[in-house]
This record gives sequence, structure tokens and C-alpha cells, in this order.
Amino acid sequence: MVAGKTVCLRQLSRGNRALEVRFNRFLGHDKVTVDRIIESWSNSTGPAVEGRHVLAIQDTSEIHFNTTPQRRRGLGEIGKGNNHGVLLHPLLAVDADDGSCLGLLSGQIWTRAGRRTTSHDDRELSDKESQRWISTAVAARPLLTKAAAVTVLGDRESDIFALYASSAKQHFHVIARSMHDRKLADRSSLYEASDAMAAVDQRMIQLPARAARPARLAHLELRFGAIELARPQNKLLHHLPKSLPLAVVDVREINAETGIEPLHWRLLTSHEVTSIEDAWRIVQWYKQRWIIEQFFRILKTQGLKLEDSQIGSADRLLKLVAIAAKAAVITIQLLQARNGGRQPILAAFDNGQIGALTALNQQLEAASKRLKNPHPPDSLAWAAWIIGRLGGWDGYPSSKPPGPITFKNGLEYFNAVAAGWSLRDMCMP
Repeated sequence: MVAGKTVCLRQLSRGNRALEVRFNRFLGHDKVTVDRIIESWSNSTGPAVEGRHVLAIQDTSEIHFNTTPQRRRGLGEIGKGNNHGVLLHPLLAVDADDGSCLGLLSGQIWTRAGRRTTSHDDRELSDKESQRWISTAVAARPLLTKAAAVTVLGDRESDIFALYASSAKQHFHVIARSMHDRKLADRSSLYEASDAMAAVDQRMIQLPARAARPARLAHLELRFGAIELARPQNKLLHHLPKSLPLAVVDVREINAETGIEPLHWRLLTSHEVTSIEDAWRIVQWYKQRWIIEQFFRILKTQGLKLEDSQIGSADRLLKLVAIAAKAAVITIQLLQARNGGRQPILAAFDNGQIGALTALNQQLEAASKRLKNPHPPDSLAWAAWIIGRLGGWDGYPSSKPPGPITFKNGLEYFNAVAAGWSLRDMCMP
């Protein structure tokens, strides 16, 4: 999938009908489960997080598959009930210092069985879809024991009191963008408190492009302070603390151009924020959330085009989503590695493939004695340099770095070479 930039089984099998049948049998096998595939996501992530401050970034994306009333494919409703598909909630590990994607940690993939008739407020958290923000982070915790620090980071949907309460118990920090104007312990409101805080600094930051929003330089004003967040008045939450000490970091855009909606983030965090630099650091970490948006774009519209899959049953589509998620992360890692970084090569390639890469690197360097791979051979950047060269990049630092299409071409060539390399010691009778 990484090489072909597609999840279409017919295209992946390149006209080989037997291979297409094998792919379908794999997805249909009872022993191939979504849970087992998700478990395999983190095989290379665990070693990569050691000694780092990890931003564990999570979000949910709806994956829409075309259906008709006669052919729902076993898929439940998404959106406002007018579409059918699958929901994907991954947890990505990202280095807090340099923004490198370390891999997938955990996640959930599901399709809705039907509409709930019990009121949202009358259900336990464990009986709500919102529990995924807590259970996904808890599931990843054993994989992060060797990390120097862990900060679980999410958008507005992760503004959940129970998530803040679980952070101390699980020994991780939280950053979430506020969705609700919550009550504080003194019965004042969160938004009133943040609005009353004095502006202490201003700074220009570069905002990455989003859907229907180009990248731009934003002029931000900063406020921050300590708060005591009150527990929501819900009888099902009485087992949680009555209040929690948190910090709020409020950044709002000033002097925005006409026609542009000003940015305004109220960030709630369990990190201690006592200085201007502490506050800007929280903002910088929250900016890394764009990586998971890039992940979803690669998975869908700008890469694998997962939503175009014509597989006919929900159980196989769920497995396909789980496999495609791993392919999307490898694509991100290769794109990041083209500029160097500390990512280990085992994040994307196994030992057999590394042997083929070594032989190809020797060949590429021999063909141009003045041009050497500048990266350590145990790094993903070393592999990305080779894949880029195979895709048509000239390798010179002064040239434009390889992009997704160059990597696609290089990976297609490499996969063919690696397949032959794996047969090099086979003895034919």
C-alpha cells in the first residue's frame, strides 16, 4: 500500500488474479482480527520512544464508504446519519522536541451497530463512544514506560473531565483544547476566568494549511494562569475528584485579515505553567496536532484513497482500515526522514529489506563517487535517501527534496528489488 499509494486489492495485485484472491482470503480469515492488527501497529514504536518526551496525539476520523439502501455492506451510520462507514481513532507517538512521527501506539476501529435510545447523560462513560479518549491512552501506557515523559494531546472532543482525572493515575500529562465553558471550583466560569487574565506576550507563529484554509502567519496574544476545574454535576461522575488543579493557556489571534476567522485556543493542561516560556511551549506542543490531520489526509483524499474501496463487507473493511493506517504512518515517516532526524530504520523496514537497501546504497554510491549517503545506516533518513534516489531524485542537497510521488516511484522499484533479494539464496533443483 505504501508503494502503490492505494488500498485497491486489484491494483495491489497488478493483474495477478491469484494474488488478489490471496489478499481477499487474508482479510476474510477468522484469525486475522482488527484487534491483532492494531496490536501490531506498535511493534516498531516501542523502541523508538525510549528516552524521549512523547506527544501521544489522538483524534477520530469518519471514513465514508459509498453504500445504497440495498447494499449497506454491514456499515453503520456516520456523520448526521446520512452516510455509512467506519470510525478510526488512532493514537500517534510524536517526538515533542523535533516533531518526528515515531509510529502508531494504539487505537480503535468500529462501525456503529445502530442508534442509541438511552440519553447520553444517563449512560456510564464506559457505554459512550467518548470513552475512546481515555481507553486508547490507557492501552498505550505500557508501550511508553521507557519514554522520558508522555503528554496525551487531543482536540476539542478530548475535553473530558475523566481524562484529566485519569492522567495522574496513569502518570501522563494532558493537553486538550477546551470545548465547554466549564465551571471552576469557585463557581465562576472558565471562559470568564481566561478572559480576565492579563495579556502577557505576543508572538507570530506559522499555521499549517488546513482544509479550506491556506497556511498563514498568525499574530497571537498570550494569556495563562492556574485554575481549579470543578467536576461536572453528573451523578455518574461522583467517583471522580470534586475538582482538579489545571492550567489554562489562552492564545487568540489579533489583527486578523478581513474574511479570516481569528484563531482562538483555550488549552487546558495538567502541565505546570508558571512562565511565558512554559505557556508558549504548550502552544508549540499543541501545534504538533497537525501531524494527525496529515495522517488522515494520506489515508484518504491525498494518498491511499481508502474511501474508494469496494470491498463488500464491514468486517473486511475494518481490517483494511487497520492495515492502511500502518501504511499511512510509514508514508509520513519517509516524508519526514528525507530531511534527516533520529528515526530508526526498523520503524519502516525489516532486516531482510535492510539487506537489500544496503546493496542498493553501495550501487548508488559507486555510480557517483562524489555523492554519498550522508545519514547513519541505522536511521530511517538513510533509507529515505536511497528510496528517493531510486525514484529519480538526484541526491544533491541543493536540489528540491523528494516528494510523495518520488517516494512512490522509488518504493515501487525497491519492492521489486527486495522481492528478488529475498530469493538470492534459494537453491533451485
